[in-house]
Amino acid sequence: MIAIIDYGAGNMKSLQFALNRLHLDSRLTVDEKTIKESEAIILPGVGAFHDAMQSLRLAGLPEILQSEVKRGKPILGICLGMQLFYETSYEDGNWEGLQFLEGEVKRISDSVKVPHMGWNTLTKHQDAPLLNQVDETDYVYFVHSYKVVNHDKKTLLASTSYGGEIPAIVQHNNLIGMQFHPEKSGAAGLQLLKTFGEMIS
Repeated sequence: MIAIIDYGAGNMKSLQFALNRLHLDSRLTVDEKTIKESEAIILPGVGAFHDAMQSLRLAGLPEILQSEVKRGKPILGICLGMQLFYETSYEDGNWEGLQFLEGEVKRISDSVKVPHMGWNTLTKHQDAPLLNQVDETDYVYFVHSYKVVNHDKKTLLASTSYGGEIPAIVQHNNLIGMQFHPEKSGAAGLQLLKTFGEMIS
């Protein structure tokens, strides 16, 4: 079972629908016992970084997630959920993230239209099992105004280009982040979720 962290930051139903299509059992939850009994965790999210962190803290989730990270459980962060993995966000202030990965979250360059909303291809930076079935001609769907910067380059699996390089997929051991929405990215997104499911088993 995959625990989808349901902390009020996004439409969880479309994600759960995509997982159901792949025959991956999932549960929307903030219950500590359910999270600890899960085989993997997905942290989705849309909206403001600070509001999301406040919601996580009110539910006592940062400590639970930290414990599961240390146990080596696969954890996937999607869109804002990926950004929350990092140390600091400068979205309307200076806010502390979950501190799982080195890096900061800053606004996309004003040289392009913000928010970044639409379909982009991925540029692979290294070979990884997660990308085995993904082609650089595949398009995935982005909706965001902020991106990760000053990150550990060794964690970067794939990027896209929009006003500069945008980390699109990152991985460090059991932590995986996707800046785009795989559940809204057609066949390519479903393939990535399927591969994540295979990594669990």
